[in-house]
Order: sequence, then C-alpha cells, then structure tokens
Amino acid sequence: MTTVPFGARLRAAMDARGPLCVGIDPHAALLEAWGLDDDIAGLERFTRTVVEALADRVAVLKPQSAFFERFGSRGVAVLEQAVADARAAGALVLMDAKRGDIGSTMAAYADAFLAPGSPLFSDAVTVSPYLGFGSLRPAVEAARAAGAGLFVLALTSNPEGREVQHAVGEDGLTVAQSVLRQLAAENAGAQPLGSFGAVVGATLKGVAADLEINGPLLAPGIGAQGATPADIPAVFGAAAANVVPSVSRDVLRHGPSVAALREASARFVDEVRAAIG
Repeated sequence: MTTVPFGARLRAAMDARGPLCVGIDPHAALLEAWGLDDDIAGLERFTRTVVEALADRVAVLKPQSAFFERFGSRGVAVLEQAVADARAAGALVLMDAKRGDIGSTMAAYADAFLAPGSPLFSDAVTVSPYLGFGSLRPAVEAARAAGAGLFVLALTSNPEGREVQHAVGEDGLTVAQSVLRQLAAENAGAQPLGSFGAVVGATLKGVAADLEINGPLLAPGIGAQGATPADIPAVFGAAAANVVPSVSRDVLRHGPSVAALREASARFVDEVRAAIG
C-alpha cells in the first residue's frame, strides 16, 4: 500500500487544524454527567456526538479502546463506526490501545489496528515497549507499510511509571531515554516529521531527556491532570513544535452540546498556538 506517511499527514493536520488531540473516553461517570445511561445506547449517543462535533475540525481524535471493549462486541461495533466516521470527516484517528506483546501476538495486534481493511484500522496506535523495544517490530513494520504511525510509551504522566521508565540500564541510559533513542533511529531522515512518536506527559517539568526524536510527542496531562498549554515550552523545549497536546475531560465535560464541545476544543487550540508560537 502506497500512501503519505503518518508523520507528514499529522504535520499537515496540525498546521491546518491546530495542534490538538481530543480523547474519546466514554467512562461511566462522563456518560452520567451527560445524562446518558451506562449502556450501549449511551455509549453510541456519546460517541456519535463527539465525532459529529469535532471530527471535521480537530487534528486528532483518540478513542480509548477499553471504554468500548467493556461492552463486548456491541461496544467494539460502536468503536468501528466511530473510527470510520472520524476518518471520513478528516480527523486522524489515534487508537489508544497501549498494546504490547511478542511475536505472533504483537503481529495480530498490528493486524487489528494497522492493517488496511481492518474495521479498526487507525492512522496510529499507542503501544507499550516494556517487553523490549524490539518486541514492537511487527507493529513498526505494519505501520510503515500502511503509512500509519505509532505512539510508544516513554515518559508517562502517571507517578507509578517512574519505577520502570527511570530505571537505568547497563548502558547508563534510563529506559525512557533508550526508547526515545530507538524512536529517533526509526524516524531518521523523515520529512517533515517521522511517524513514530513518543508519549511524554505534559506534567513532567524538568525531565532530563532528549526529546528531539524527529517525531511527534503525544502529551497527555493537560487539563484535568494539572498541566496547561503554557507548560509545553518548559517541558518540551526545542521539541515543542512537534507536541500533540492530548485533552479529554476538559473538552468532553462541555457535552452533550455540540457547540460547547467545539468552543472548548477551539479554545485549547488557541492556547496551545499562543504558548508554542
């Protein structure tokens, strides 16, 4: 399959629509806040509303697979429709699945999310490198072949992540820095942006890591977790232009009003653009 690489498509989408990723996280409390039941009908109404409100204007939509999987096959069917509708409206879809395994199992996960023709085919998917970065090779190869991308967990915003991500290996590098270096190698020579990104929390001020990987940096933690767009330059330094800020609750809480969802996302885009220039 020949297509424009994800990194180039992401750069174009962020330049045109603004640097923002909005999560689609239909957890029970949010459904309740929208006046919806925690069932398939509520899930479908919530998801359809978010896609209708935002897919034609934000750069990236990020459905969290777990919130759909909890309803079984009917929930996955809602997710499949959301992916198709969001991509048809021009948004890039980042599937937040955080898959990570070895061998044929990792290849099967890659088939699910990165194989053209799969009902869950997405522009990119989040993956975990903690069975070794090399275990991601089937996903790397599938993404490259399909013009898709990966976002690899590196420096996450949850405090428990430090015990693994800040551990130091025999080469003197932290686990996180090793992941970042290997992503930089995968992105070598890509223009205008590589397709293999890292997940780096926007709450992690003062992180001693080289974030210039020639690829995108998905930055959760803005909004409900305490970070703001103004924090991006301090956290990401010279790599700030490649940051994809990820916001969920601070946009979604404005639903079910389509107009309010659009206003909230536009406000974040303006704040991010002002922060990173």
